[in-house]
Amino acid sequence: MKGAIVGLDPLNPLASVIVFQYNPDTLNRTLQARTAQAPTQQSNPSLALRLAGPPTETIRMELELDAADQMASGDGTAQNLGVTPALAAMEMLLYPKSALVIANQILAVAGVIEVIPPEAPMALLVFGPSRVLPVRLTELTVTEQLFGPSLNPIQAKVGIAVRVLNYDDLGLASVGGGLFLAYQIGREVMATQSGVGAVEQAIGG
Repeated sequence: MKGAIVGLDPLNPLASVIVFQYNPDTLNRTLQARTAQAPTQQSNPSLALRLAGPPTETIRMELELDAADQMASGDGTAQNLGVTPALAAMEMLLYPKSALVIANQILAVAGVIEVIPPEAPMALLVFGPSRVLPVRLTELTVTEQLFGPSLNPIQAKVGIAVRVLNYDDLGLASVGGGLFLAYQIGREVMATQSGVGAVEQAIGG
């Protein structure tokens, strides 16, 4: 099974599907607790253990892209562009749509005072059946390697950082909020299984 990042963009769905050519060797996760008591507040014993919501989770990974096999099999796109199309698909998750940029500029020229900033498509990180998470891409670090005749990269390493979006961010009734809640429930079940296994092992030992 291969991991993927899927942008939920109904206007251009194919451009927002990024299937990992190779799954990353490591996946780094950082979870930061959201407490009800802010660090600057005076200590309040009644809030000491209260949570303001699910933790803020950041996931980092490094992907490798390589067009050598496709070029060897005669793939015209790979021969002409290397891994540039795959890089473009990732990068577009950080760009506002050009059509919306132009439309907002026209509205600004027409005298519209408040122009609504364009939204990025919500993305899903799919990493196995038990981990389908709504995320926002926050950072890409691209190292291009080995260039073809047109100076398009044949290989690249891409460092990706995403922030997991939860039901507080998206709303519990939304598709993304529901996916995150299902993920949390799955983790709760696995945590219970872990506790039961640990108790059985301790009793058996």
